[in-house]
Amino acid sequence: MSVETPLRPPSAVATEHPARYALATGRLFLGWTFLWAFVDKLFGLGKPTEKGWLAGVSPSEGFLSHAEGPFKEVFHAMAGKVWADALFMFGLGGLGVALLLGICLRLAAVGGTVLLVMLWAASLWPDANPFMDMHWIYAAMLIAAALADAGRTFGLGRLWERLPVIRRHPLLR
Repeated sequence: MSVETPLRPPSAVATEHPARYALATGRLFLGWTFLWAFVDKLFGLGKPTEKGWLAGVSPSEGFLSHAEGPFKEVFHAMAGKVWADALFMFGLGGLGVALLLGICLRLAAVGGTVLLVMLWAASLWPDANPFMDMHWIYAAMLIAAALADAGRTFGLGRLWERLPVIRRHPLLR
């Protein structure tokens, strides 16, 4: 007879009613933000991208070639490169899907934070504030959603956690 022991007891935030719904809602909003950016840059729906990646337009070139600040040379060199476009697009799409489904939130928080820090660094210095902008707020939301297991509410997180490969590799939770 097999007795299953949970990987860890549920956190207080994940089980308290108002907080778990607030974090799950934030996760869904952020997921839609990333997925929309992916779809618009892929197809060029005109909101704001006129022509998409499928039409041969680089999703990274316009933004990175106009980067200013202390890292502009690094970002100018990356602009329009196939590997930069692929990483950027798969990052946006993967983040959007993971957040909307409530799966793989830990990996999404790590990868998403790296992506957001790079986007922040490419747009230094923010117009309205010398340091803070939406990139840091999005990163904080990604990390909070992952730490609170926000995929369990309004998502597939509970089912995802039961998969054997996910039990063996907690980073994939």
